[in-house]
Amino acid sequence: MTASASDLPAQASPSIWRNTAAWMKAADIAVVLIAISLPWSTSLVAIFAVAWLVLLVPTAEWRDFLESMKRPACVTPLLLFALAVVGTLWATGVPWAARLHGINPVAKLLAIPVLFYHFERSGRGLWVVLGFLASCTAVMLASWLMFVDPRLAFDPARSLGVPVKNYIAQSQEFALCAFAAFGGAVYLLKAQRREWGLLLLVLGIGFLANMIFVASSRTVFVCIPVLFVIFAFRHFSTRGFILLIAGIVAVGAIAWSSSPYLRMRAGMIGSEYQRYQESNAVTSVGERLEFWRKSIRFVAEAPLAGHGTGSTKTLFEKDAVGQSGASAQVIGNPHNQTLNVAVQWGLIGSLVLYAMWATHLRLFVGSGVAAWIGLTAVVENFVSSLLNSHLFDFHEGWIYVLAVGVAGGMVLRDRRTTQAEQG
Repeated sequence: MTASASDLPAQASPSIWRNTAAWMKAADIAVVLIAISLPWSTSLVAIFAVAWLVLLVPTAEWRDFLESMKRPACVTPLLLFALAVVGTLWATGVPWAARLHGINPVAKLLAIPVLFYHFERSGRGLWVVLGFLASCTAVMLASWLMFVDPRLAFDPARSLGVPVKNYIAQSQEFALCAFAAFGGAVYLLKAQRREWGLLLLVLGIGFLANMIFVASSRTVFVCIPVLFVIFAFRHFSTRGFILLIAGIVAVGAIAWSSSPYLRMRAGMIGSEYQRYQESNAVTSVGERLEFWRKSIRFVAEAPLAGHGTGSTKTLFEKDAVGQSGASAQVIGNPHNQTLNVAVQWGLIGSLVLYAMWATHLRLFVGSGVAAWIGLTAVVENFVSSLLNSHLFDFHEGWIYVLAVGVAGGMVLRDRRTTQAEQG
């Protein structure tokens, strides 16, 4: 007997929902779209993130998912989010709108354990890596074109060589891509895949050259030497380590002598500090020192549990009364991740923050491209967070979430496969 047309949807619907592979692939594509859009758009990242979570629901095995949440690398971001939620209760004198807004920067960290779970099962993490690399390469090429001919700028009001976002976000992207490319080149060259290895090497050099000659943040120049040392230690013998570091120092000296932009950016530090010391002028260096000085005092007033979620701006507002110059600046972000956490949640929050970095770092101690990408992302975020609150910033925070989450899932998948092969 032939089924009627009215029966077809009822019969087709269960098969669609049970097609886990199709839903998984769609969820993978959504994460790839997050990676591609991250260098260009804030709103698209939010849209694709929601789409990813919706598409992920039909694929989830909830018992396995809850079991995976017990890993330390998953527990620590969950704890930091929970602390932000509970911390709203003791943020006395802070409007509830500010308390709830203070949860937002931490909420993105919830995606890390979900990404672990997803890409441990998916096997398509490399799609995300290549999507982000290709998108950042497009930004890099646009940056070089703007530098060569400023008339090609998308928006003439933007800084030269920064086609989208800002130079801080662009520098974080380029540094991660450069060192991920260098690590990938090493593995490909060892595997005798020379064409692809050389392509990644050229891309990595292109990203670094852009930061040296075109546009960069000063923070990234603190990260780069640290990442080079870790890269040399990770991928080379003792002799190779010494030779590579010597070569990097020589190249750095050449870059310094040949890049007026690099010398200008470094020279501004001294002049900004001097203006701040002499006249309390509002400069980038002076503001940071003022933010740190005040934040340390705020932490001393409530060392154990802090002043509560969303309290930072309120504290700066109260302290700025009657002040002038740099001392009168009001900020909700003290430009140091540890202080940002400690002001709101005290020693407890700081311990959770460092436990999260430590568990994520431990996840990537092994070999392989995924482990190297994850290690690069954690180290870059930790070092840059000495001078900024990059974990809580939207763009830089999502770079960390995406890199650590996807690379972590790939590492966990490789470990599970190895364990299965070993019996």
